[in-house]
Amino acid sequence: MSNADVEAVDFDPEEDDLMDEDGGAVDVDPSPLPKLKSAITGASSLSAPKKTKGRGFREETTTEAEPIEGWIVLVTGVHEEAQEDDLQNAFGEFGEVKNLHLNLDRRTGFVKGYALIEYERFEEAQAAIATMNGVELLTQTILVDWAFSNGPFKRRNMRRRFVNSFKSPGFVMLH
Repeated sequence: MSNADVEAVDFDPEEDDLMDEDGGAVDVDPSPLPKLKSAITGASSLSAPKKTKGRGFREETTTEAEPIEGWIVLVTGVHEEAQEDDLQNAFGEFGEVKNLHLNLDRRTGFVKGYALIEYERFEEAQAAIATMNGVELLTQTILVDWAFSNGPFKRRNMRRRFVNSFKSPGFVMLH
């Protein structure tokens, strides 16, 4: 498009642009707009701002913690050819499954061996863990537990590994 093809447009409003459809002039209300409440401060936007500190502006609460999303259960030992429907059918009897995630190996396309299942209520997730832990699903025994726990993973047989680490072909340990 050349400069000769460009048409100048006049944006200045003319007298008839300010007219209403029915022929009268547009009434402009001189009253001020109402004050808006701020979602962050909880006060009107014109008053002094409320001081906020920290990430997310959290207030201290004394109630017991509730998950934002739901209660997530980790299922390990899942067969590599398992489908979402297999897990949905097995775990759906304990309550509504809000979310089910099977992680796939990009190279093979098969399941990596674990699944994350999210329930709405604590009781549903707890029943699934109690009932399905150690059960056989698609010829493999699955282990079911909470996806997130409090505290570090505790190793069993720590003493035995410590004792076995001192063994060498030329060293005999007497108990």
